[in-house]
Amino acid sequence: MNDILYSFRRCPYAMRARLAIHVAGLELEHREILLRDKAPEFLAASPKGTVPVVVSSDRVIEESLDVMLWALEQNDPDNWLIDRGDSLAMIAHNDGPYKQALDRYKYANRHDNDPERWRSLGAGTLSKYDTILTQSRYFLGDEPRLADMAIYPFVRQFANTDRTWFDAQPWPHLHKWLDAHLASQRFAAIMVKLPKWQAGDPATLAPSA
Repeated sequence: MNDILYSFRRCPYAMRARLAIHVAGLELEHREILLRDKAPEFLAASPKGTVPVVVSSDRVIEESLDVMLWALEQNDPDNWLIDRGDSLAMIAHNDGPYKQALDRYKYANRHDNDPERWRSLGAGTLSKYDTILTQSRYFLGDEPRLADMAIYPFVRQFANTDRTWFDAQPWPHLHKWLDAHLASQRFAAIMVKLPKWQAGDPATLAPSA
């Protein structure tokens, strides 16, 4: 029986997991869920009810970065794990202060706050990313590493909250970096639309490299 990936197409955490599974060439059964109507099998595997979740032969993996590392430690053909420590440091900031700002900007109706304040805080991180990218094509050199692949789904989410505003910002290197990721065959492969999974459906395999 194949390992199972529970995923939701538009979730950036799930995107980063699918990117790593794709590059590693792993064969998992992809079960697409709806966050507003979660399959009982998904909740039985992971009661916290957030994606991604991998159910492997020996464990359940419930955090997106752990899924990435699990996949890449099995096979890392594009060397995403080079400079792993530097990548993890960048991801920690992304998943902490930057993600907090992103959520309060994007989902302002859920929070009693000023979304422009949070947009400004998130923009501070994006400006730093643009500065880093003035020195090299990717965050840690001339080839993509774990940091690039784990972070760009969240930059995409920020950009799509108000694309006109984002495109008007003086971040030419960040814009080019993001556009290249979004135009890639790998991104197209992991963003294929799938119907909601339910028990009894034939297995759909996650796309592999």
